[in-house]
Amino acid sequence: MDASALVSGSPNQCYDKLHNILRVLVRWRSIWEVNASSEPTPLPSPAADLASPLSPGTHTVAVRHGSSLTEQRYHVAGTGPVCIAHSGGPGIGWDYLRMPLLEQHLTMVYIEPVGTGASGRLPDPRAYNLATYTHFLHAVIEHLALPEVALLGHSHGGFVAQRYALDHPERVVSLVLYDTSPVTGEDFWSVAVANMERFAQRHVVEHPEAATYVAGLTTRIDQLTDDDATAVLRSISPAYFFDYWGREEEFGPARAALRMYAAPSRGEGPPFDVREELPDVTSPTLVLVGEADFICGPHWARMIHEAIPGAQLVVLDGTGHLGHVERPEEFTTAVVTFLASTREHAES
Repeated sequence: MDASALVSGSPNQCYDKLHNILRVLVRWRSIWEVNASSEPTPLPSPAADLASPLSPGTHTVAVRHGSSLTEQRYHVAGTGPVCIAHSGGPGIGWDYLRMPLLEQHLTMVYIEPVGTGASGRLPDPRAYNLATYTHFLHAVIEHLALPEVALLGHSHGGFVAQRYALDHPERVVSLVLYDTSPVTGEDFWSVAVANMERFAQRHVVEHPEAATYVAGLTTRIDQLTDDDATAVLRSISPAYFFDYWGREEEFGPARAALRMYAAPSRGEGPPFDVREELPDVTSPTLVLVGEADFICGPHWARMIHEAIPGAQLVVLDGTGHLGHVERPEEFTTAVVTFLASTREHAES
């Protein structure tokens, strides 16, 4: 910028220009400070004010499922409009999905899916299926007593989010489908395995452990203990990043913190497929995908984008399956811009 442009005009105009520049600098300093910290802010457990369902910290809701009551935990962090986030898996601990930068703009409500972490366990593991996860998500939304919510689903959580938006369109004011697919089944897994094979071939010379990644991806998690399932997830997790080994010092702690629970993999139900239903989605939708996501990549994202009327598609360069970790600024900008535009449209 030409420095003379800053001092041209009236004193009030100069003041306004400088004020706007300072606002931008403060904004970027804030973003830098969040990303400079590798650890999200710890949350109170339990929440400081349990009478308020959106008080920061950990909350527990007793949800009736069949003839039993099961504890469903969720975690609140941040400030601003409410956005509910459903993590992937099934069976992966929720906390990999913490988004500290997004929490500067939104009140994030992170679901801790049943069968994982401190949430309850279902008496019959065969019941860990899409209908169950959707049921528990609805229970949390009802508990929050909000007429409408923004809903973000990652990976398997995106399956849940799609199903919920179709079943409860009146409750979803906006939808973010992040690194997910409209379908699973044989073709989906064949593509994932082929992509993993190519990943292993590219990296096996410098990283011999990559030779085990295809076997890890196809392991029967339902036959393992939680510790063994966690070991498998951690072992293959570099494939979920665009450049794990180039940024291992940065991503290593996140890899070591991953946790997987085996019981949800014992769920029974038909393969997920909402392709024919997606034109019925009425919520404004953002489809967000990493360009190098081997499992829920651009092929599947474009399928969703083309099926949902008016959906927006953002492909994050230089990311795999974890764009909120790999490129947090770009990820946050995409989500915040989209949600702000949907709110403005709803208010106009």
